[in-house]
Amino acid sequence: MPKVGIVMGSDSDMPVMSKAAEILDQFGIDYEMRIISAHREPDIFFDYAKSAEERGYKVIIAGAGKAAHLPGMCAALFPMPVIGIPMKTSDLGGVDSLYSIVQMPSGIPVATVAINGGANAGILAAKILATGDPELLEKLKAYSEELKNQVVAKDERLQETGWKDY
Repeated sequence: MPKVGIVMGSDSDMPVMSKAAEILDQFGIDYEMRIISAHREPDIFFDYAKSAEERGYKVIIAGAGKAAHLPGMCAALFPMPVIGIPMKTSDLGGVDSLYSIVQMPSGIPVATVAINGGANAGILAAKILATGDPELLEKLKAYSEELKNQVVAKDERLQETGWKDY
């Protein structure tokens, strides 16, 4: 049973949303990915968000651009955490999406990552799930250690070769 729902309003969001899926795959977290437009098919969207809890979801990752209503509407209908990913747009560079997602009314929070922040959305979903899963928590600790080791290795290379040969 999927623990995370990944939903986007358009297939043009797939390059960003797939980054969240890649992270969930890396941690062995089951998910379901859907393309559902809150504006063009509201009946399907409402059914998706209202039935997510009974389908086993613990977190929804919702990506949206421009008016970016999808994450907020998920949060209004789904009682557990929703992570919003604002999409970079051609009109305003994604700031429109960011403001739309982050400025939710009191009582309807959406955890919001950076514009096009698919990977961070996946990591945040994993961290939320890890609060009740010690095995997943250990995987996250190992992931953080690997990130640290990558930076240490890059610095060692810089110290050995100098910046001109980096």
